[in-house]
Amino acid sequence: MPLPTLSLRLTGCCAALAFASAFQASPVFGAPTSPEDAAQQIAQPGLPPSLGDFGAYVDNARKTFNVPGIAVAIVKDGKVVMEEGFGVRESGKPDKVDAHTLFAIASNTKAFSAAALQMLAEQGKVDMDGRVTDYLPWFQMSDPYVTHEMRVRDLLAHRSGLSLGAGDLLYWPPTSYSTKDVVERLANVPLTNGFRSHYAYDNILFAVATLIIEKASGQSYADYLRDHIFKPVGMNESLVDMTYLKPGMDYAMGHALFDFKNLKPVPPMAWLNDPGAGGIYASVHDLAKWMNVQLAGGELPTADADGKPSRLFSQDSQNQMWTMLTPIPVSKPPIPELQSVMPNFSGYGEGWFLSDYHGQKLVWHTGGWPGMVSRVTLVPGLKLGVVVLTNQESGAAFNAVTYRVLDAYINGNAKTDWVAVYDKLVKHAQGNADDSWKKHEASRNVNSKPSLPLLNYAGTYRDPWYGDIVISDEGGKLRLRFSKTKQLIGTMTPWQHDTFVVRWDDRALNADAFVNFALDVDGDIREMRMQPVSPLTDFSFDFQDLRLTPVKAEAKAD
Repeated sequence: MPLPTLSLRLTGCCAALAFASAFQASPVFGAPTSPEDAAQQIAQPGLPPSLGDFGAYVDNARKTFNVPGIAVAIVKDGKVVMEEGFGVRESGKPDKVDAHTLFAIASNTKAFSAAALQMLAEQGKVDMDGRVTDYLPWFQMSDPYVTHEMRVRDLLAHRSGLSLGAGDLLYWPPTSYSTKDVVERLANVPLTNGFRSHYAYDNILFAVATLIIEKASGQSYADYLRDHIFKPVGMNESLVDMTYLKPGMDYAMGHALFDFKNLKPVPPMAWLNDPGAGGIYASVHDLAKWMNVQLAGGELPTADADGKPSRLFSQDSQNQMWTMLTPIPVSKPPIPELQSVMPNFSGYGEGWFLSDYHGQKLVWHTGGWPGMVSRVTLVPGLKLGVVVLTNQESGAAFNAVTYRVLDAYINGNAKTDWVAVYDKLVKHAQGNADDSWKKHEASRNVNSKPSLPLLNYAGTYRDPWYGDIVISDEGGKLRLRFSKTKQLIGTMTPWQHDTFVVRWDDRALNADAFVNFALDVDGDIREMRMQPVSPLTDFSFDFQDLRLTPVKAEAKAD
């Protein structure tokens, strides 16, 4: 699940670890430190003087945004300046976050998928400008022209004509569909924009990229990443998804604000049917290595058999990944204090966002997962990289930490209190959400009743791309179930007229939805539509894209 740069997931706190300006490595939990790592750690330079209070600053961010644990790594000129953990892996438990604690990095996985395709292209196994149907002949979008013209590179650039987060309910929350099932169902996911006309973030086309990587390499996505990226880079702690987590490993537990209010742990989630979009678990220790390889243009720190520098990918491949394919309009920030982070340009390359800050090009991405969000930011002109991993759903926290580091290296005299700025932004967003709910309440006719007896709303409803949603009468209550999604089960209560509100049993989802029924001239249900109740609901709950129609009894077995 992606997270936009100004994501406003709300957040909270814990006790901080003391932070020394010169980093000293924590011992690896469950994995030995290599001699190369040890040498790198000993040689680490200190932080810039303006980051002398960085530990206290991160602690303040955790307290302000209610984040139990944060891990940060900074690289500069090929060296690891610092890698450190702050706070705890799970609220209420003593285990500390360190540089080796694994977090879900979510959509930061997309850069790995882009690199994998470029590496296969260098071997002649993939043509980045080849048609997707050259590799998956059965591939279909909902428009035959788009099907024919969709190229491999298009899969990485969010310019397909799909709407924001289109199709995410096929795998978010986890479903029983396979990756091939997900891609086959693309044929029925509606296009709402022109092909290559403008930017709209999606995850589903990275499922297509996953299948192409697997077909071209002859390996599973997980095996390809382990063998061809993790091992050469030295990312010995990283896992392709949470199914590889074992008891006793050093990993963070995610936390969410249940009903947007009460912070509680949420269990790890596996995204097995779209791994190329976001599934990797990694530590800042490993991601520091990844950032250094990126900043070195694909060059690895090890030499080949001839003593020449080894490469993960070529400089040309990197140039392609970091070239803007899809411009993103630059909009005015919601509060004036964010004017200084408003870029002069913004766009998307292959698995990376591209923008600028105080005259320096930024190459970056964010990631959002149940209970965890993160940001990786590269400044190629300064050979600078910073990664921030958190175990709470607060984009405000990772942005506040990231911009403090960027200021120290790019704008050394600035010492903006980004924690205060993003705290104001969070409150602004919360205020907008409160206003939205008040408008719904003000428009509600509390004396209205459903047109039909409650039992008449029960039945099976089918969407062309998702499949079946079942409403059943259970003891006089209407219960709604997404047939392929275990977590999407909730109780429907009348709101007004033929609109209901479904409240999900899993209160960590923060995705309650309006359910509206349209009747035909004979008073029978013609269609059911849904939309999120709160504007703070993550866009991956794309209920609004569902077109649900009643399924007749004889068709239910289809």
